[in-house]
Amino acid sequence: MTPPAPSLPPQVSPPEFALSALPPHALGGVECVAVPVVADGDAVLLGPGADEIARTHDLDLLAALEATGSSGSAAKPGAVVTVPVVPDDPSAPARAVLLVGVGGHTPDELRQAGAALARATRDRASVATSVPALAETDAAFEAFVVGMMLGSFAFHWRSQPPEHTPVARVVLAGLAEPRGLAPVLDRALAVGGAGWRARMLASVPSNLKTPAWLADQAVVAGEEAGVDVRVSDVADLTRRGFGGLLAVGRAAAAPPRLVEMTYTPRGRGGRSAPRVVLVGKGITFDTGGLSIKPGEAMVNMKRDMTGGAVVIATMAALAAVECPVRVTGLVAAAENAVGGDAMRPGDVVRHYGGRTTEVTNTDAEGRLVLADALAYAVDDLGPAAVVDVATLTGAIKVALGLQTGGFFANHDGLAGRISAAARQAGEPLWRFPLVADYEDKLSSHVADADNGPSGPGAIMGALFLQHFVGSVPWAHLDIASVGDAPQDRHEWTAGPTGFGARALLAWLGSENPLEGVR
Repeated sequence: MTPPAPSLPPQVSPPEFALSALPPHALGGVECVAVPVVADGDAVLLGPGADEIARTHDLDLLAALEATGSSGSAAKPGAVVTVPVVPDDPSAPARAVLLVGVGGHTPDELRQAGAALARATRDRASVATSVPALAETDAAFEAFVVGMMLGSFAFHWRSQPPEHTPVARVVLAGLAEPRGLAPVLDRALAVGGAGWRARMLASVPSNLKTPAWLADQAVVAGEEAGVDVRVSDVADLTRRGFGGLLAVGRAAAAPPRLVEMTYTPRGRGGRSAPRVVLVGKGITFDTGGLSIKPGEAMVNMKRDMTGGAVVIATMAALAAVECPVRVTGLVAAAENAVGGDAMRPGDVVRHYGGRTTEVTNTDAEGRLVLADALAYAVDDLGPAAVVDVATLTGAIKVALGLQTGGFFANHDGLAGRISAAARQAGEPLWRFPLVADYEDKLSSHVADADNGPSGPGAIMGALFLQHFVGSVPWAHLDIASVGDAPQDRHEWTAGPTGFGARALLAWLGSENPLEGVR
């Protein structure tokens, strides 16, 4: 019998944010202040608050940049130069001035600046910054906050406290209308919080993260956000015919679950609003099954449920971004294990709705569980659009590297909405074709399809799934290329990324997510 995993220690929390009209130098009780460095052709300019800080502390900040040898690159987004300050009052907290590069202060550049400032202020009590005072749009302001939140992310399971902690308090200073920005800050915190939650769920080791544990996290998230949650166990899945999910999870000691989360917009028309369904791959650990993975390829498979984590995190933030449509989130959760009852190559599974698949590769399990959830969504939920999110194929990583996700769509209008939202959110997605000429590769002598055909891997996975959505507008996000960040880079922290939550919220939190789709 497997011993129970110890519970997680208290986890690192993101910074707290406050808004202020006061410039950074006028705020008491802050440990450090941060001002922007802006590109001005080949030169650099110091942004709001810099002159006052220089006078207050008798500093020549441009000379400080020259002294570090970084004046030429100081405006590059993400560049940070720290200038120590000796406070006039010995009882005051030790202070520092941080000069933060923001380039031309576009949303992407401000997001990068926020992440860099987060890393530069780790372990500090507080920072006041005028960087967001440069934001010319709500989207740019939101980007800075999201970058600062996600650049602070950390996960640990140590017996001692974590090695580093985020700055505890961030004051967004020098703002012309701080009260008017309160709703924008709330939205930014929800979007950043969704990315944080998705990363946390994907980071939890699989000796704790069983399908039942993941379902419990969905219940907690639903209770926090006012989202209805239903969890189906093995008996229910068997009765309802979820053959793909049951086949993948049957060898594991921890049985599979199907999580169904439902968000309804506030207001009289909420229950009659069109519905979007999100489907997440929730493989809580993937050995590859009997088609077992090499050992080194198994190390990061605790995050093979990133798609499910993204769906849970997105569902929990929909009310905060004022999503105007109904949304149902489905997470097909299972562990793909090796055992005496494991799914075998050559087995045939019957999916929800009756379509059958010959299993020629037990390591192509993600499409089997997604197929059940997609068929259920289309047959029973009447969606106007369906989007699935999955770390599905290694082939997408070969095609795109580690900084861009791939997606497929059967509807150009939906593809346009997804692509635009991804660009806005800073989670880039590249559209791939659903090449009909490859359909014959899916053929099986004994079933409706083969789950492990030869051919271009990412396209074959998408073509397999397309059969379960019929004519419903559908997009498939294959995020295996971006499921893990190899190192800290901008707002990405090394490890599971939670990629996709921000893009989905940018889409679903827009004024009319289904414009051009229905």
